[in-house]
Amino acid sequence: QVQLVESGGGLVQPGGSLRLSCAVSESIFSFTTTGWYRQAPGKQRELVAAIITGGNTIYADSVKGRFTISRENAKNMVYLQMNSLKSEDTAVYYCNTKRWSALGTKDSWGQGTQVTVSS
Repeated sequence: QVQLVESGGGLVQPGGSLRLSCAVSESIFSFTTTGWYRQAPGKQRELVAAIITGGNTIYADSVKGRFTISRENAKNMVYLQMNSLKSEDTAVYYCNTKRWSALGTKDSWGQGTQVTVSS
């Protein structure tokens, strides 16, 4: 079973920055996608950013130009650099991996890390 461990959340003022890290227990090359989701109180979990097979990246419109997803293959780490944070970025952030096969999609999730943007 894949294990994902997030770190780096916290309290930051509007306009500030945070870097989230996710340690993955298996080679990140074995996954179809690796990414970050978030869930704010009373809202559905939503995709923030992901790296898909081939290295292409996708971002939610609300974070384009402010957030950057990256990975460190040798260490099986995935990062989310968040700049120019806004109050609406407040949420629990989850690391995610997806593995597609003929049997379907296998999702794995971390435990989540809280990001609070407030003055």
